[in-house]
Amino acid sequence: MLIYSLPLIAALIGWVTNYLAIKMLFHPRKKINLYFFSIQGIFPKRQEVLADRLGNVVANELFSFQDIKESFTSTSTARELNAVLDEKLEDFITVKLKTVMPMLAMFLNKDIKNKIKNTLHQEFQNILPDLLNKYSEKIERDIDIRKIVYEKVAAFSSAKLEQLLFSIMKKEFKTIEILGGVLGFLIGIVQLLIIQLQ
Repeated sequence: MLIYSLPLIAALIGWVTNYLAIKMLFHPRKKINLYFFSIQGIFPKRQEVLADRLGNVVANELFSFQDIKESFTSTSTARELNAVLDEKLEDFITVKLKTVMPMLAMFLNKDIKNKIKNTLHQEFQNILPDLLNKYSEKIERDIDIRKIVYEKVAAFSSAKLEQLLFSIMKKEFKTIEILGGVLGFLIGIVQLLIIQLQ
């Protein structure tokens, strides 16, 4: 009668095996030296390699300074900048100029104010593309995305790395555990059939 529990035992073994395999991705966190070899979880052991490769992927595949440059020079960004510029120029000519140069402000009528505003606005439009290009190039020179990602990931504690990866792949890890149980159960049924056919 005990033989009929073989599929259940095999399912339990399959589930436990996969559960332990997932745990061993992260544990032991610190290297344990045994007589002829040492053991350590794969992710803690390879954390620097993971950090380096992740940094390269983010810098080369996911994050593009060209995208930032295009975003800076897009039509919607230009519209937003123009709206802010209009507001600031209006504030400067109608409010601040009176405070900074009250004598000059006395001689400015509406027509002259509009000419000043339009001239400044046009000048700003001429220098804006060059300004944005230079600024985006400066960001690209000054910010090393690969290095930032590498340093952040390499600095994670093993517990933090485990928590992060589990938060991303919790469903997949659970599926692997269940598949271990299902495959173990199927193998147990096949073994039971082989025993009964003998």
